[in-house]
Amino acid sequence: MATPIAAPSAVISTTALFFTGALVMRGAGCTINDLWDRNLDPHVERTRLRPIARRAITPNQAIVFLGGQLMTGLAVLLSLPFECFWYATPSLLLVATYPLAKRVTYYPQFVLGLTFSWGAMMGFPALGIDLLSNQAALTAAACLYASNVAWTVLYDMIYAHMDIKDDVKAGIKSIALKHDKETKIVLSGLAIAQLGLLAATGFAAGMGPIFFVGSCGGAALTLGTMIRRVKLKEVKNCWWWFVNGAWLTGGAISLGLAGEYIAQLFDLYGEKKVDDDQQGQHLIAVR
Repeated sequence: MATPIAAPSAVISTTALFFTGALVMRGAGCTINDLWDRNLDPHVERTRLRPIARRAITPNQAIVFLGGQLMTGLAVLLSLPFECFWYATPSLLLVATYPLAKRVTYYPQFVLGLTFSWGAMMGFPALGIDLLSNQAALTAAACLYASNVAWTVLYDMIYAHMDIKDDVKAGIKSIALKHDKETKIVLSGLAIAQLGLLAATGFAAGMGPIFFVGSCGGAALTLGTMIRRVKLKEVKNCWWWFVNGAWLTGGAISLGLAGEYIAQLFDLYGEKKVDDDQQGQHLIAVR
């Protein structure tokens, strides 16, 4: 059973709220991360000039700022259907504990992926779809969430390569350190996992060819290009692909989804018009 189609007005307003919420909560996550890492960041070239690390602001001031971010995030959350509150609550634990992962495991990027991808689970209840009573929607949400986790680990692995030398000195763990010699093999495996799960999302949600060609095909092209061309030993090159690669792949996925949504809207409108015409003809025949 395919998931229902939301009205354009609901999609636009929900997208705006999600964009605002993601921006605010990402900022809150960065504040929490900088608080946890205030004694580590001064030892890493790329992070030593962060406000807390260089003592431009105190930890207490950062906590006050964090409170403002969290309150803003709560305001955005309460603007969504109330069911979203229960779906969002578990993510706070991930946001708060991610910075600890780099101290105990070589895979903190996986924890980051679990955190950053939570919106994939939130989107369905935000549009009035109950995941617990709609098996197709639950399957689609789970696959989309897992696909985003793989994607986050992939591009953050490239990001982590910028700090390898400093991380060794500071005792910070990362997937880049663990798999330095086979990074591109790991990146390729993550890309395959992401694409497979993205395609599974489309099957579960009843998507059509525009999604599979645009989103899945576009993601395959952009990810393949990034993995092939990124120069892992060059900090500036890693930074360029980290910043722009996310936009390229995310843009391809978003355009495919938008195209599929518009196509399904037209199909729905066409079916409704046919039904209305048939009903009109029936009334004329009766008269």
